[in-house]
Amino acid sequence: MTVNDDALLYERIRNKDKDALEIMYDRYEKLLFSFACRITHDQSLAEEVLQDVFMKLWHGNRVYDSSKGKFTSWLLTITRNQAIDLIRKHKKIDTVEIMEKDSVSSSEQSVENEVEWLEQGEILREAVSKLKTEQQQMIELFYFKGFTQQKISDEYQIPLGTVKGRIRLALKHLRSTLGKEGRVIDE
Repeated sequence: MTVNDDALLYERIRNKDKDALEIMYDRYEKLLFSFACRITHDQSLAEEVLQDVFMKLWHGNRVYDSSKGKFTSWLLTITRNQAIDLIRKHKKIDTVEIMEKDSVSSSEQSVENEVEWLEQGEILREAVSKLKTEQQQMIELFYFKGFTQQKISDEYQIPLGTVKGRIRLALKHLRSTLGKEGRVIDE
């Protein structure tokens, strides 16, 4: 996926190409949904944000200008603004006020940081998808869902040593995979 691919896809969407919209949705749905969830702290609101963002793309309410930055930054900015609008609409003012105070001074920088953080997460999830099923499950539960090793052991009725071993092997494979791609994971 390159900036040019996204820009071309976006132009196709502006010309009412439904296939292009579907490709764009498949490409960015998880990223935008997780971003909206982090802002709204509400899954149903985040779903509404996601729908509104793609409706705006389809109806041409926003126009992307590649000279002003990355496509993902632009898309996340639309998502952020839509999330704030929906929070206001649903009268969750405290959250909006906190977000606005935090974002007034460095809105553009925070979006860039968010893009980088989310892109790194996507890279990591892609690497995790290459692991064995048992290792994927352990990484998902331990790192992405925040389960303790003991909780995983108890809930899945497997020995604690097995849980630790699978996590250790998964991390070893992730380091190897990401290392080959020139990426590094910290301990």
